[in-house]
Amino acid sequence: MLLIDPVRMLPSLLLPLVGVLFVGGFSGRSYLWAALGLVGTVAFAVVRWATLTYEVLGDRLEIRRSLVSRSVRTIPLERIRGVDVSTPPLHRVLGLAVLKIDTGASGGDEEGRLDGVTLGEAERLKAVLLRRARPADGGGVPVPAAGPLAGEAPAARPSGRTIIEVPRMWLLYGPLSGAYLLTPFALAGGAVGLAFQWGGDFGFGRDAAWTAGEWLWHHPYLLLGVAVLLVLAMPFAGGAMYAVFNWDFRLMERDGYLVAERGLVNRRSVSLESRRVRGYEIVEGFAERWAGVVRVWAIVTGLGDSSTRGQLLPDVPRPVAFQVTADAIGPYRAGLRPHPPIARNRRLFRAIFPWAALTVLAVLGEAVTGSPLWWFLAVPALLLAILGVPLGIDRYRSLGHGYDGVRLAVRSGSLRRSQAVVERRAVVGWRVRQTWFQRRAGVFTLIAGVGAGKGGYEAVDVSRAQVVGLPVEVTPDWVTPFLPGAGSEGRSSAVARPEESSVGTGSEGSSVRAGSEERPSAVARPEARPPVGAGDAPGGGDGEGRSRASDDRRAAGGGAPTS
Repeated sequence: MLLIDPVRMLPSLLLPLVGVLFVGGFSGRSYLWAALGLVGTVAFAVVRWATLTYEVLGDRLEIRRSLVSRSVRTIPLERIRGVDVSTPPLHRVLGLAVLKIDTGASGGDEEGRLDGVTLGEAERLKAVLLRRARPADGGGVPVPAAGPLAGEAPAARPSGRTIIEVPRMWLLYGPLSGAYLLTPFALAGGAVGLAFQWGGDFGFGRDAAWTAGEWLWHHPYLLLGVAVLLVLAMPFAGGAMYAVFNWDFRLMERDGYLVAERGLVNRRSVSLESRRVRGYEIVEGFAERWAGVVRVWAIVTGLGDSSTRGQLLPDVPRPVAFQVTADAIGPYRAGLRPHPPIARNRRLFRAIFPWAALTVLAVLGEAVTGSPLWWFLAVPALLLAILGVPLGIDRYRSLGHGYDGVRLAVRSGSLRRSQAVVERRAVVGWRVRQTWFQRRAGVFTLIAGVGAGKGGYEAVDVSRAQVVGLPVEVTPDWVTPFLPGAGSEGRSSAVARPEESSVGTGSEGSSVRAGSEERPSAVARPEARPPVGAGDAPGGGDGEGRSRASDDRRAAGGGAPTS
């Protein structure tokens, strides 16, 4: 920390130091003041280092700072969700690391951070915190003997089972990820921003910028060439950035935790407690689907910054991703059920109608004004409307949901398709949403409330039979009593309007919120639906029950979901 803090503060000190030298005319006194500034920075780092202590006391970690005012941050070990160790370039040269303690808090103020500890101490402290944070077999958190960590002997690096080591050859999939493809434009934008911020100090002011802009306006071919170079550099720069972040990606299982290590310049190790993992989400862009590769994120309870910390796999072939998720979390053993045909019509309409309407408006504009410029708008709009046909069909084919008795799966999207697989025990409630257009089409959006990940995962544009049948199949114990005929009239009316209802469970039981207006529900009566087991499909049982449930579904105009 003694060297890291001054080096980290150097960019912010550079301009004041240069200003002191300029004001002093580069005299001996100006150099003296600049040297005093550097000495003060080093002294500040020494004081920070000398006044920072950390200690594990019983069932808590205390981090004390006493630079100006004394502050003590106490982190209960039972709240620790994960411990990350990263080694930025400067830290790696000095053999140091940054240790971050994730407590699942919504903000960063409640998380612990130790910057500048030795790599061995960081690994040892990580092992101690994770071991003591895990509840004992009898429940609760074991209380170890108190004592400062600095005096303990270094612990050996814990061993574990390696689930997968991503081959470096698979780094070639990096350019398929859309986020990394924009790297050249991000670098160009950053360079322009630095030019405007620091240009005045080097004689490049607003007038010079306007002059350069006018010169480029009169030389459009040069500007076009720069744009072409940026486009050509997209796959190379994107692949390089992808390799830097995901170099030697390794997923391991160690002492009840899933540990992901990655990074070339900044090596990072992220630990996810296995008992808090509730499922996974498979994401694939359009180019990734074409190549047959996917990315995987874990769905974890109480995880801060899940978009980066929850990554289980970078771009890997689809069969490998399913094999790894089955090994690390658990397999999903069922298929996905299709959504009603009206969902296909809605996707075709939304993909075609806006561009078709724009084409018609452009043609009318050309007919009224006689200007050929309207064709520059009409032709691209017409092409996009034509491309909307396969896009809408693909979006419909991507829709699906399923349940295998243990895990629930929902999938949607086309240009960015995602499939979430969550455990049944993670579902804490159901919410049904219906827009004005969905009411006209007779479809619904069913949201499974999950106490992990994004908080809810949607099955979009499902039929009336599916919107009630899936919750009954997944959570029959606390949904079936609220179906029509299972209880009082008040409970029956609570599910009469699924577009406004929200079903959830709490510590005391179940609750249903609904609108005041009633609407007949087209769901098989619960007496005609036997309990659903781990591997049974809904509607199973004796012949009379199946017949009655089928009659009710036919009366509603919907069919039973099929795998």
